[in-house]
Amino acid sequence: MTTPLIGITMGDPAGVGPEIIIKSLAAMTPAQRAGIRIYGNRDSLIAAESVLITGMDLSELDIHHTDIPGPLPAFGKLDDRCGEACFQFIKAAVADAMTGDIGCIATAPINKAALNAAGHHYDGHTGMLAHLSGSKSSWMLLASERLNVIHVSTHIALRDAIGRATTERVLATIRQGDAHMKRTGLSRPRIAVAGINPHCGEGGLFGTEDDEFLAPAVAQARAEGIDVQGPISADTVYHRAYNGAFDLVIAQYHDQGHIPIKLVAFDTAVNVSVGLPIDRCSVDHGTAFDIAGTGRANNTNLNHALAYAAKLVANPKAKP
Repeated sequence: MTTPLIGITMGDPAGVGPEIIIKSLAAMTPAQRAGIRIYGNRDSLIAAESVLITGMDLSELDIHHTDIPGPLPAFGKLDDRCGEACFQFIKAAVADAMTGDIGCIATAPINKAALNAAGHHYDGHTGMLAHLSGSKSSWMLLASERLNVIHVSTHIALRDAIGRATTERVLATIRQGDAHMKRTGLSRPRIAVAGINPHCGEGGLFGTEDDEFLAPAVAQARAEGIDVQGPISADTVYHRAYNGAFDLVIAQYHDQGHIPIKLVAFDTAVNVSVGLPIDRCSVDHGTAFDIAGTGRANNTNLNHALAYAAKLVANPKAKP
């Protein structure tokens, strides 16, 4: 059997996506590049190559091309045509992933303002991928060498995130995190649930959500045989996980999980979508309009995302 392709979506054509893709592919062997399909705009890739001058022959690349009407979008400029284009790149990649034509999608960054200006109202990649793949729920997991975090909620207001941390949602997050970590090679992942209130509420002094909602979720997961502890005060649990006590932390909301990961693994963390019928991982940075088109974009994060994608392709999801 041949190994399924990894599909890279180019992201916003005005951002650094075209450049980091060219940099990463230029460093590969021809055999490695043969395992990659790019979902993007060929002219934007050519423009990036004209800046980088890697010498790579773009005609040899597997490119699923999408036209962009009008003149080529300028690097570093917000353009609703780019929002439409990046949606079409992702839509095509999801369709191929759903049929098994590609084994995993690795996404370059999109610009949410451009996406919404084009009429596609999503909170980001994860919500868009869930909609396109017909998924009711999805989770964001940030993976790095020494710290892994999965979120109960992500792109919602903090006041709404507190209400989102129900026993059912926290339990579902624990289950999804446990299954994903097992898929990456851990036979019995050690999971910690971060508390939502300071000191997990300190017995009700600073809130009761930890006792009312989080603790029952942990108890149920433990009853199912999952190795999980908590809730544990968020001001210590990430330090403990980073130093080897836990394989995965359940973060209750966006910043609670993103801040520690970006502190310790800013250039290497990989954004993984969990709970979808397809596999997707991504760089954990934005479109960087301020340096787009200058050749200064760092492709280290994309290299890590592609390595993680290869690991998922090698360990495919169990069929439902």
